[in-house]
Amino acid sequence: MNIILLGAPFSGKGTLARQIVEDFHMVQISTGDLFRENIKNGTEVGLLAKSFMDKGQLVPDSVTIEMLSKRLESDDCKRGFILDGFPRTVAQAQALEKIAKIDSVIQLDVPFDEIRRRATGRRTCSKCGEIYNTATYNKTTCEKCGSPLFQRDDDNLETVNNRLEVYVKQTAPLIDFYADRLFVVKGQDTPADTYKPVKTFLKGRL
Repeated sequence: MNIILLGAPFSGKGTLARQIVEDFHMVQISTGDLFRENIKNGTEVGLLAKSFMDKGQLVPDSVTIEMLSKRLESDDCKRGFILDGFPRTVAQAQALEKIAKIDSVIQLDVPFDEIRRRATGRRTCSKCGEIYNTATYNKTTCEKCGSPLFQRDDDNLETVNNRLEVYVKQTAPLIDFYADRLFVVKGQDTPADTYKPVKTFLKGRL
């Protein structure tokens, strides 16, 4: 089964993807990771993407789709994959339809006030990258490695509001685009409670 995770920034898509991967052994694919991997390996499409990034420009959809198309040809994608963070626009979704069959789209529905609370309370480990939230973890050091936690520069209210505005304008229209295969789950509960209906849904589809 091939899945897209859809939701606003800080809605919990990464956490949900890890839970699905653990239980259903699918491959999680992030376009950000694809960019870094191709640039690091010096692939033709990676160098092309880097040429835009070095100029401070957005990488064209055609380049991203080419990179993604090559990744989906890998053997480990045959059991199914999860796309996290792509597509972000209807145009990208239309291009994706030409290279892959998407079976289900899982939308994490989280109130924007909750997203703002999560974002401004997020803390990141300076060494291992583990992420915490002040609402559930009030220490200043990482539970895993003991290193100091810090707040990223973009985890502030102004940046979060800007990202939510972009989501509403560019990404939210995908809800209608994928209406025929959309599964909506409330994402304001704990990760475990959010995952329960998703797990039941996926078991019923396999």
